[in-house]
Amino acid sequence: MSVEDLNAEAWTVYGQRQLSHGYMPPVPERLEWTPWEGVGPGAEILGDVSGQRVLDIGSGPGHHAVHLARTHDARVTAIELSVTQHQRAIGTHAGTPGVRFVHGDVIDHLRTAQPFDAAYAIGSLAFTDPHRSLPALRDGLRPGAPLVLSLLHTDLHGRGPSTTVAPREQMILLRDNPPLATQMWVLAPRLWEDLLTGHGFRVEAIDLLRPSDENENNPVNPVVQQLIRARRLPDRPAPDSSRPARVSGRPAPTSSRPARISSRPRTPRPPAPHAAIGVGAIVLGDQGLLLGRHRHGTLELPGGTVEAGESLEETVIRELAEETGLIARPDDVTLLGTLLDHVGDVVRVSVGAIVNAWRGEPFTRPDESVGDWAWYPLDQLPDDLFVCSAQILTAWRPDLPIDHTPAHFTPYDRRTAPSGDV
Repeated sequence: MSVEDLNAEAWTVYGQRQLSHGYMPPVPERLEWTPWEGVGPGAEILGDVSGQRVLDIGSGPGHHAVHLARTHDARVTAIELSVTQHQRAIGTHAGTPGVRFVHGDVIDHLRTAQPFDAAYAIGSLAFTDPHRSLPALRDGLRPGAPLVLSLLHTDLHGRGPSTTVAPREQMILLRDNPPLATQMWVLAPRLWEDLLTGHGFRVEAIDLLRPSDENENNPVNPVVQQLIRARRLPDRPAPDSSRPARVSGRPAPTSSRPARISSRPRTPRPPAPHAAIGVGAIVLGDQGLLLGRHRHGTLELPGGTVEAGESLEETVIRELAEETGLIARPDDVTLLGTLLDHVGDVVRVSVGAIVNAWRGEPFTRPDESVGDWAWYPLDQLPDDLFVCSAQILTAWRPDLPIDHTPAHFTPYDRRTAPSGDV
C-alpha cells in the first residue's frame, strides 16, 4: 500500500468514527488555521476573496469552506479524498450557496479545472508528497494567486520537523478510539520554502504558531504549527529557440557521510544586491555556545549582512547588539576567515568571528527574526543548524561532528584554522 493510500484509508476510518459519534464541528466565526481558537490571523491573509474561486484542499467536514462562502462571499470548491469526510460535509452543508463539495483527489481535479484565484489547506497538504501536490497547485492557480498552508511543525511528542523530504509516522487521535497511523511530510520551514520556490511560488511569510495560555488545556503542550503564505509566480516567457541553451556541467553535490548533526540548506534564490557578504559570531560562554531560533525554524549564530561603510568587526558588534542585546567592543572580536561556496550560480561569502568578551545577557528582541537565545554545550549541539552557521563552526573547530554542504575556508590568521574545504 502506498503512503497516500494509507493516509486515505486512515481518514476514511476517522470520518466513519465521527459519523458514528454524530459529531460535526460548528462553522467558525473566523477562519482558524490551527486547532486553537483565536491563534494567528484569519481569512484576511487570503486577500479579498469576494466573488473569487477558492480551492479548499482536504476540506474535511466542510466548515471552513462554508465560513468563507457565508462571511466572505467566496466561491469555494471544497475537495476531499475521504468518502466518509465528504459524507459528513454534504450531510450537513449540501446546498450551501457558494460552496461546491467534491469527492476526489485534488491533483486529479486540478488537471481539468479552470485555474483558481486562491487556494488553502488547513493541516491537509502534509499527507501528500509535495513533489506531486506542488506542481499540480502551480498549474491549477492563476498567476499571482495566494496559496496558504497550515502544517504541523512540532508534534505531540515534541519532535521537530524533518530535514529531508520524506514522510514519517504520525497518529490521528480521536477520543475513546484507538489512534490511526498515518505518514506525514513534517518538514522544516526552509525546506518547504525551497520546495515552493522550486515549483513556481514566492514565499511571503512563514510563521510558527503555538497555543495561547487561554486556549491551552495542557500547559506543556509541545505542538507548534507552521503557517506558510506563498503566491504563485507569473509564467515565464517561452525561451528563444534561436539561442543556444546554457548547460551547466557541474554535478550535483553528494555526501557519503552518515547523518549526525544536520544543517539546513539555503534557498537557491539570489540575495538582494547589498547582501553580498555576511558575518556569523561565535559566542562561547561557560554554559556553551550561543544559538538563536530563526522564525523559519533553524538554529543560528548571531550575525547578519554587512552594511555599506561598515568594517567586519563593526558588523559583528552591531548584529550582536541588535539580535541578542549583548555589547562588545572592536578589541573583543577576532575574525577567523572567509567561507566561500555556491548555491546554484550564486556565490555566497560568509565571515566567521569569535567574540571573546561581552557585557549583558542574551534576550529575544521582538523586532528581530532570530530569538529564543540559549546556550548549548559543544558536545550537545542541536540539529537544524543553518548551513552558514554550521560552516563557520567547523571552520573554527573541525572536530565538531556537523554535516553541511562544503565551503572553501581561507583563514585571516594561519593560526586560527587550516585553509581548504570544510
